[in-house]
Amino acid sequence: MENAPQPTVAIVGAGIAGLAAAHELRDSGARVIVLDGAAQPGGKLAVSEVAGIAVDAGAEALLARRPEGVDLIGAVGLAGDLVHPHTTSARIWSRGTMRALPRRQVMGVPADLAELAGTGLVSTAGMRRARRDLHAPATARSADVAVGAHVGARFGQEVVERLIDPLLAGVYAGRAEDLSFEATLPELARESLRHASLAQAAQALLPPPQPAGTQAAAPVFTSLGHGLGSLPAAVARASGAQLRTGSMVRELARTPAGWRLTAGSAHEPACLEADAVVLAVPAHAAARLLAGLDGLGGAAGALAGISYASMAIVTMAFPAATFAHLPDFSGYLVPAADGRAVKAATFSSIKWPHLRAGTDMVVVRCSLGRIGEEAILQRDDADLAALAAADLTAATGVAGPPAEVRVSRWGGALPQYNVGHLDRVSLIRAQVAAQPGLAGCGAAYDGLGIPACIASARAAAGQIRAHLAALSPSRALGR
Repeated sequence: MENAPQPTVAIVGAGIAGLAAAHELRDSGARVIVLDGAAQPGGKLAVSEVAGIAVDAGAEALLARRPEGVDLIGAVGLAGDLVHPHTTSARIWSRGTMRALPRRQVMGVPADLAELAGTGLVSTAGMRRARRDLHAPATARSADVAVGAHVGARFGQEVVERLIDPLLAGVYAGRAEDLSFEATLPELARESLRHASLAQAAQALLPPPQPAGTQAAAPVFTSLGHGLGSLPAAVARASGAQLRTGSMVRELARTPAGWRLTAGSAHEPACLEADAVVLAVPAHAAARLLAGLDGLGGAAGALAGISYASMAIVTMAFPAATFAHLPDFSGYLVPAADGRAVKAATFSSIKWPHLRAGTDMVVVRCSLGRIGEEAILQRDDADLAALAAADLTAATGVAGPPAEVRVSRWGGALPQYNVGHLDRVSLIRAQVAAQPGLAGCGAAYDGLGIPACIASARAAAGQIRAHLAALSPSRALGR
């Protein structure tokens, strides 16, 4: 009996999700080809030097308590480069004053109202309103609702404005009035069905307070000494996949045997025949590829309905002497209500001690751009850098300009999990799963963080393995 020809899997998108899917399929028996229109793999993971220091231009940390990211780092040989933060203690710069972020909270939802009162973030009147949560009857919720609407109904609008909104902006560049409670805070949404008080629901999700002198818990976050931007290249190498950068996929079509992808320019198109396809691209790109395909109209429409926020990160390196006192916290968030351009700042050299080794520079990353603030991002690099420096000076009193600046722009980078997101994802997944040899993964579905993207890649790779096994039952396709 002749051996069946080697199957081909095409992965569209060379961000961390696409590369992780390729890595998952490395021993599947298939030829794996990853295509991306960019010049380099990695998507929003990139690293370059600022004042001679390798600093991430995109994500700088991942959750250590979810295993997917750390496991992949180990699998590609980078476990020895893992580093942990010196501190993750953050502040909120609210009404011109740096305030402590409550320790006992879930994405800003307070579990301890006495602690919240002690921070001074919320006014006396606001705290009176917030305490009504402890005694008010349960807030009815029969369908998905915006985070701001539900939290506001329990604690009042000031808690939303001063605490919830800054944290959501830091993660999603979104707004509490739009983001889905069920999609952005799934564990709290489930727990809230068991408690009338939302503070008690948040408390139930947190470990008990630790007595003074207790050994610190394992770090929540981790990174790589050479930057998280060094991870994509390592995953690409370890996957053994063929990587085709500068190859934008413009069209996806069904064939009797599988799929045909058309990449490159309209003048010089290149076609690739594949037995299976993984779409690891942003929602709008996936929608464009699925539009017009039989049975996928609903999925294409749902993907097109996922909006994205743009942002910019201004990375500045200051001589340490320009700070009268180096901060003892990792960074701060800024409520949108205060009208500042910078929504978050990270003192990278304080958070990650390895960045201070052998240098007197202090690296600070300032994030600009909430959903609806695209006009700010239309300014040129010099203006953005000046805005960031002015806000940082007002917040910290840093005396002097930065020695070097890098502006990184991430257009359409952050999917918005707005109300109804879970229903959209359910529809997308149902229609895509009904197409043999098609799967999707990435940040548009179940989480923006690196571990969540890797988890979605693993699920997509599992679907493809099952499809390949069905095509050729005699082939050893699994591990």
